[in-house]
Amino acid sequence: MNKTQVTMFEFSGLTHDPALAVFLFIFFLLVYFITVVGNVGLFTIVHQSSALHTPMYYFLSFLSLVDLFYSSSVTPKIITDLVSVRKVITFYGCALQYFFFSTFAATEVLLLSNMSYDRYVAICHPLHYVSIITKKKCMLFGLFAFSFGMLPCSVQTSCIFSLRYCGSNLIDHFFCDIPSVLKLSCSKTFTCEIIMFSFIGSYSIGSLATILVSYIYILVAILQIKSTGGRQKAFSTCSSHVSCVSIFYVSVFLTYLRPPSKKFEKKDKVASAFYSVITPMLNPLIYSLRNQEVKMVLVTFCAQTWRSLRDAKISL
Repeated sequence: MNKTQVTMFEFSGLTHDPALAVFLFIFFLLVYFITVVGNVGLFTIVHQSSALHTPMYYFLSFLSLVDLFYSSSVTPKIITDLVSVRKVITFYGCALQYFFFSTFAATEVLLLSNMSYDRYVAICHPLHYVSIITKKKCMLFGLFAFSFGMLPCSVQTSCIFSLRYCGSNLIDHFFCDIPSVLKLSCSKTFTCEIIMFSFIGSYSIGSLATILVSYIYILVAILQIKSTGGRQKAFSTCSSHVSCVSIFYVSVFLTYLRPPSKKFEKKDKVASAFYSVITPMLNPLIYSLRNQEVKMVLVTFCAQTWRSLRDAKISL
């Protein structure tokens, strides 16, 4: 109890190999650039194009915004640490990093379940879709996802960072993830661990259950469609969402639903890097490449931009 409270944490980082660190710096910098451009671009296109002013694309724009902040809460720090001699963060900086990261992760989980409900109504109740899923309800769903993502994360972060940290300050990770931080605490962590597992379990299982139930009804409805073209069209409207859900949940489960161990292994860091850095980049790419309406709007936008640049060059 006489030991001094830790004021700074130091990360073990992704690698100690200088050559690999340079490669990862370039790679993650490129990934973050694509993440920012992709998510900002998709958000802008959805709100600028009247053809995409439908509930599904409003949800997609919310997801893009959440992915942008979700990635930005950890990725810039990871990139700078790759070329830093010491990978340090203040105690309160660590608390803020985890709060924002967990808030946007929880918001994404809730948004993915909201989007599955949207697809359920669109395919199972197409005649009532416009009256059930209105723009106002989309905004309320988005506000609900953010609020219920932020409030429990505030409790969780307050619990974890109110503990005493008076021993080692070396976090065996590349960002402030709670299992790695709790190992450094001098206090009893049982209560915080219960809160953490209850929070992660209830949100993950609850969201996944909503998604699975929605897609069971969707699958039954699609199988009742007689025409092959109709079934393919229905499947295509869900394929992007299914891909994003699969990538996100597989990487999260590989990280958190594993036997407890004292050492954070390289494969665990790879899984963490995937869901914290790579996934926010993949979501806009998946929706852009697999969705015909988005591709058409992108082609039209690029063509208009090219013509504008050409006309401006000619006038000069």
